Amino acid sequence: RILTAFTLAVCLSSPGKAQQQCTNGFDLDRASGQCLDIDECRTIPEACRGDMVCVNQNGGYLCVPRTNPVYRSPYLNPYSNIYPPPPAPGPVPNYPTVTRPLICRFGFQLDENNQCADVDECASDSHQCNPTQICINTEGGYTCSCTEGYWLLEGQCLDIDECRYGYCQQLCANVPGSYSCTCNPGFTLNEDGRSCQDVNECTSENPCTQTCVNTYGSFLCRCEPGYELEADGVNCSDMDECSFSEFLCQHECVNGPGSYYCICPSGYNLLDDSRSCQDINECEIRNFTCTPQQTCFNIPGEYKCLDPVRCEDPYIQINENRCMCPAENAGCRDQPFTILYRVMDMVSGRSVPSDIFQMQATTRYPGAYYIFQIKSGNEGREFYMRQTGPISATLVMTRPVKGPRTIQLDLEMITVNTVINFRGSSVIRLRIYVSQYSF
Repeated sequence: RILTAFTLAVCLSSPGKAQQQCTNGFDLDRASGQCLDIDECRTIPEACRGDMVCVNQNGGYLCVPRTNPVYRSPYLNPYSNIYPPPPAPGPVPNYPTVTRPLICRFGFQLDENNQCADVDECASDSHQCNPTQICINTEGGYTCSCTEGYWLLEGQCLDIDECRYGYCQQLCANVPGSYSCTCNPGFTLNEDGRSCQDVNECTSENPCTQTCVNTYGSFLCRCEPGYELEADGVNCSDMDECSFSEFLCQHECVNGPGSYYCICPSGYNLLDDSRSCQDINECEIRNFTCTPQQTCFNIPGEYKCLDPVRCEDPYIQINENRCMCPAENAGCRDQPFTILYRVMDMVSGRSVPSDIFQMQATTRYPGAYYIFQIKSGNEGREFYMRQTGPISATLVMTRPVKGPRTIQLDLEMITVNTVINFRGSSVIRLRIYVSQYSF
């Protein structure tokens, strides 16, 4: 009797292929991922020939004789309606027992407990991943992958240029397998390692000497009133306001730290506007040193003590400021009939032309006319007389006069009367005190 057993031949795919495969006699069930036995007795036509019967096995099949009593009962029952009943039992032959081998599906192997255990191809170095790749063990196989920062392209792990894809908010430096983010000056890197946050330089460490204003990514320095920012954009220096304009103060500007102030010369008070000067009238407040015989005369910034008028011979004194030369006195024939003393003040540098004094006849006689002129004191030609009417004239200043200076002019009014053939004159002796300042 013949017992034919078809054993299993394990056919493996090329090493390095990680796809799930089953050995001959098994077929992969895609739903469960398990290798299921193929019933060759049903799928293979005439699997056994002659007097042999096909018996399916796990992973294969057997061909046994039809009349073999050992295999008739367990295997031939499906065909009992075809074949005649077996003969009466006789002595049982001593045939070898056929055992069914345990076969593990691809990617598994028998362990010491005779169980199918996963083969770790990565640990056993039985994989075929590229040296640039890493092996990742899976159940029944393995996969080849790349480390973080690389991507798989045509079997090679190539570095990913994260900077190209905007991984960093500001500055990015690509390195093999990774990248590094940094921030522009004025920013600090957040904990996420990618985004940047503005640094408030004003609170962390004030870089300005005075006022710091934080801006996005930077800062600005500002100076307090009276100071100006230097070229370095950080330090503040005092601003010399006095150098900007000569009109800040009426007299003198004094620069100070962050500001300025005005001062006035002696004899003046500073007004409430803090820039204008006002003359102190020493005569009015009786802050003078004149004698009782003298007269205090105030001029801008100071005062003068005027002595009483003394008429010189042949003049006689009519009142405190007028002298007269009597007609009966032979010495008065070529002299002015009267001399009137007047005093006035004037600031330095007064604008010109300027009318400063008016002269007028007090009495008008029939047939008389009047001539006005500057008799003496105008050597510098700074004044002239402009006749403004038949009996009046005005003293005009034509050139600026700088002080301090005292000018004495004799202004003469000549009276001509053709009816009685008379010619005479009167003089106003005008003393002008020009102050040192223009205010």
